[in-house]
Amino acid sequence: MKIAILPGDGIGPEIVEQAVKVLNVLGESFEMETAPVGGAGYEASGHPLPEATLKLALEADAVLFGAVGDWKYDTLDRPLRPEQAILGLRKNLKLFANLRPAILYPELAGASTLKPEVVSGLDILIIRELTGDIYFGQPRGVRECPDGPFKGEREGFDTMRYAESEIRRIAHVAFQSAQKRSKRLTSVDKANVLETFQFWKDIVTDVHKEYPDVALDHMYVDNAAMQLVRAPKRFDVIVTGNMFGDILSDQASMLTGSIGMLPSASLDANNKGLYEPSHGSAPDIAGKNLANPLATILSAAMMLRYSLNKAEQADRIENAVKKVLAQGLRTADIYEEGTTKVGTGEMGQAVVNALS
Repeated sequence: MKIAILPGDGIGPEIVEQAVKVLNVLGESFEMETAPVGGAGYEASGHPLPEATLKLALEADAVLFGAVGDWKYDTLDRPLRPEQAILGLRKNLKLFANLRPAILYPELAGASTLKPEVVSGLDILIIRELTGDIYFGQPRGVRECPDGPFKGEREGFDTMRYAESEIRRIAHVAFQSAQKRSKRLTSVDKANVLETFQFWKDIVTDVHKEYPDVALDHMYVDNAAMQLVRAPKRFDVIVTGNMFGDILSDQASMLTGSIGMLPSASLDANNKGLYEPSHGSAPDIAGKNLANPLATILSAAMMLRYSLNKAEQADRIENAVKKVLAQGLRTADIYEEGTTKVGTGEMGQAVVNALS
């Protein structure tokens, strides 16, 4: 089984290094090949997604991704900025379904900003459509405003759009995921304002006919954001569009104590996937042994479960993470009084030791 290792920028290399260490002690014969991406790709070949990197990703059985982005690239033309690499990978690998679990481990209940009685036992799965919506819709750009009260001025514009088949396929993923959990699904939209999301709501409602065992409810995105803070355990599986999913999944991450704890999987129709932590590249702490590698390690576990058919090995990694947290080891982002603060490398090695 071939795994493409794309560390990227900022803290990407150091957190991916820990995940690779974990994979190496499982006793499996993985072929792992590393390639530059993001700012590192730009430095290597003048483009954030070099042709050789994309070729490797297409040939691999799965992709383990770190993070991309650095302030020093902010002056580049948009097509050359590091963030374009992840958009390009999603498009070329046809990764339309983004799965982001938000689980609060009992040992981290005190690290959440919410009261323990509100958030203890949290276990949410957010399913974000990944290749449509305003992020990819055309036309887009800057132009002279053609009409309205600001006619003649320069304006920036983007286009929100979804085809019926795009909505149907992500809805099927969501309903099938709900069937494996508590059979509850919340579809998040803005149907009261946006035609695109009235269409979304109509299609999701139609797909629901094929899953009568799943309870479906619809919620406007502003209310969903409020309920995630007020009563997060009312949710089980959430499905939503690209932009709303981007925002809500980051919001949900803080319910768990730190975005450094959240893995993610981006899957195609055949469960080939790209696996990455939900956080960014954090260039301000890069190379300082401060980053939390657990989201990346847990992303590797998701890779084993969804793309490589190694569910038992995925369980081993997740149980090792639980063991390390039970031992009281904490990186800075989840540290609280009475626990032991460790760095990136120490946390990764602790997981390795727990596996051994």
